[in-house]
Amino acid sequence: MGDLTLVIGNKNYSSWSLRPWLVLKAAQAPFEEVLIALDQPNTRQEILKHWRNGTVPILKHGDNIVWESLAICEYVAELFPDAGLWPKDVRARAIARSISAEMHAGFSALREHMPMNIRSRFPDEGRKPGVQEDINRIAAIWRRARERYGAENDGPFLFGDFTIVDAMFAPVVSRFRTYAVEVGEVESAYMDAMWSYPAMQEWTKAAHAEPMIIDSAEF
Repeated sequence: MGDLTLVIGNKNYSSWSLRPWLVLKAAQAPFEEVLIALDQPNTRQEILKHWRNGTVPILKHGDNIVWESLAICEYVAELFPDAGLWPKDVRARAIARSISAEMHAGFSALREHMPMNIRSRFPDEGRKPGVQEDINRIAAIWRRARERYGAENDGPFLFGDFTIVDAMFAPVVSRFRTYAVEVGEVESAYMDAMWSYPAMQEWTKAAHAEPMIIDSAEF
């Protein structure tokens, strides 16, 4: 399945870009990558060259355009049905889709006060109103998924094998590391598995090599 191009933002900061990038890697899909530096005077103009919404990520597949992280992930799952990007069990798949959608739409306090910044460590920052509630909910999601579904399947991810739901939460794993968020044993083991995932390490290495610096913001 050729002719795929993913337009993304800075790897150190762009949480939305990370998600479909991981999914394409998990599908072993050949794709080209176009990185647009964020928070620059010409950022929006550069993105508009690829699609009219003016934000990243954008997946270009021939003359077909897909935008928004979760929609791109769903599209990749349809292109590569044998990649196992959703759990096989219908109930598990429904739960995985539900918590992926919750991640996509929710946790605004965490996003605002603990933006993704892979290269940095801010252990004493980000503890603002609403953030702990978001942390508690995310930890509960991880714990319940691992105990109910991950334990039934071989593999260290939320539903055993790596799926789209893990890609959706990958930026949160990065945030928790950056801001030294304490979680339970089950959640901590999941974070270790996610952080050591080869594609996550590839992204992280590239993030550390980037020269661009942006003041804390959500992308």
